[in-house]
Amino acid sequence: MTSTPSHADPSMLENGRHFYQRLSRKRSLMLWVMALLTIACFVLDLSLGQALYAPGQILRALWDSDAAPAIHVILWDIRLPVALSALVVGASLAIAGVQMQTVLNNPLASPFTLGLSAAASFGAAIGLVLGVSILPAAAVAFAIPANAFLVSMAAALFIHRMSRRRGITTEMIVLLGTTLVFTFGALLEALQYVAPDQALSAVVFWTMGSLSRSNWLKLGIMGAVLVLVWLAFAKQAWAMTALRLGEARASSLGVPVDRLRLQGILLGSLLASVCVSFVGTIGFVGLVGPHVARMLIGEDQRYLLPASALCGAAMLSAASVLSKSLLPGQTLPIGIVTSLVGVPLFFILILRTRTR
Repeated sequence: MTSTPSHADPSMLENGRHFYQRLSRKRSLMLWVMALLTIACFVLDLSLGQALYAPGQILRALWDSDAAPAIHVILWDIRLPVALSALVVGASLAIAGVQMQTVLNNPLASPFTLGLSAAASFGAAIGLVLGVSILPAAAVAFAIPANAFLVSMAAALFIHRMSRRRGITTEMIVLLGTTLVFTFGALLEALQYVAPDQALSAVVFWTMGSLSRSNWLKLGIMGAVLVLVWLAFAKQAWAMTALRLGEARASSLGVPVDRLRLQGILLGSLLASVCVSFVGTIGFVGLVGPHVARMLIGEDQRYLLPASALCGAAMLSAASVLSKSLLPGQTLPIGIVTSLVGVPLFFILILRTRTR
């Protein structure tokens, strides 16, 4: 006598459905909490500076066109572009980091560790020290960012080209990125050695990373790139989530692994290169932000992508607040603050992972 196949227990299906709904609500609630934290950091960032304003004054000045002229000028012409740039750059670096970690299946992958930031620094130094630029003199304001962007993207294309060679693993790609970090670092030091004093100070300040160079035009460019790359990654959310199960299993589910890896590396590099070319080298946001988001949300890219963006935005906005608060009357380059905060935070994350 042959047995008929048993159907799934309806109660088990119902329990699974309720569990998924609870998990989705928990993740959505976590996203709202992260969004509120990001907004709080943003308002606090607008409040701090040479002149201190209460958060209430800031909020009124944002919506009331009849606010005092002094606070209106300070807010809209100086502080708002910088504070919004902190959110956009932080979100961009974190998204680039989480996608590079996903497609390379390596927790150490980020724009900083793959050498993209070091390449951008070297590209900027070429313009600052040697005066080399692909742009005409009329576009001198964008000469340095253009150099930084092109050299950074050249490094990304080199990494992609090497990743397609036979026998190259994802671990070897990260090691290749580390090699690029030291290579471009050595080239940058060589330029600093021969640079005159004025150019040397400009190179050092640029490599520290600073949001003070932000303006509405640069913010618009970075914001547009962030939106376009976000949409491209959002369309591949299911495939990116499946890729975390392993290349073999993702391929069996119909995921084009090679094409997805190419897209993740190039779009993540584009996102990071644009931001770094405008604000300089900012480390650890693209490395730590995604890890914090994974701890809070999990691997589902539908939630991990916005969570990483919010973590990166909140981290860089909080770093902007600290840069104005650590030394009275002075604003530290934000790259210094992210490194000082990012190193111990990443060390804590490593210890938490080892103790699990």
